[in-house]
Amino acid sequence: MENIVIDIVSDVVCPWCYLGKARLDQAIAEVQDEVGVEVNWRPYQLNPDYPPEGVDQQAALAAKLGGKEKMDKAHEVLTGLGNEAGIAFDFDAIKVGPNTMDAHRLLLWAHAEGREMQGKVVSALFKANFEEGRNIGDRAVLVDIATEAGMDAKVVETLLASDADRDMIKGEISAAQQMGVAGVPFFIFDQQYAVSGAQSPEVLVGALRDIARMKREKRGEA
Repeated sequence: MENIVIDIVSDVVCPWCYLGKARLDQAIAEVQDEVGVEVNWRPYQLNPDYPPEGVDQQAALAAKLGGKEKMDKAHEVLTGLGNEAGIAFDFDAIKVGPNTMDAHRLLLWAHAEGREMQGKVVSALFKANFEEGRNIGDRAVLVDIATEAGMDAKVVETLLASDADRDMIKGEISAAQQMGVAGVPFFIFDQQYAVSGAQSPEVLVGALRDIARMKREKRGEA
């Protein structure tokens, strides 16, 4: 069985990233007997200038999208797509648009404990923001999420209270932008092939099978 590593450049307040994750999960399930897949979550900030306390999400997003009517239409489309992928988007519940620096720091620390831990934490962050309306810029919420995933609450509290790894997160985001990442989600397969956007499970299945086939052919196998 071929093994493929996927690095996903993403922000946890990006609804298309949540949708992309759900679709990737479906694709991985479909090829699980053919291809081994390991996923790393890489940081990106859609709103790096938001203050630590966040902003009024509804007002800020309506302004960004050109008015409440356009925002509501976009949410309607996403809600339908989410339903198909098993996501119960509740956009009205999101009151605070957070700065996601601390959430990305938490994901970095989770990754240090393994891909499985990072996967648990990123799933919980997406769900907390988009389905439960929790403020994932609030450090108490982040500690709760980390603890529920199995991380050490006191260690996470201490790290969040410090400036640990802020520069690393900023450096990763800068590197992604220099590489040409201008929107998320952005999927990088085996550090060679890129797919942009929340592609359908079928497209992702095709990409995984094609890359696995190319790896076999490169080794001279049928």
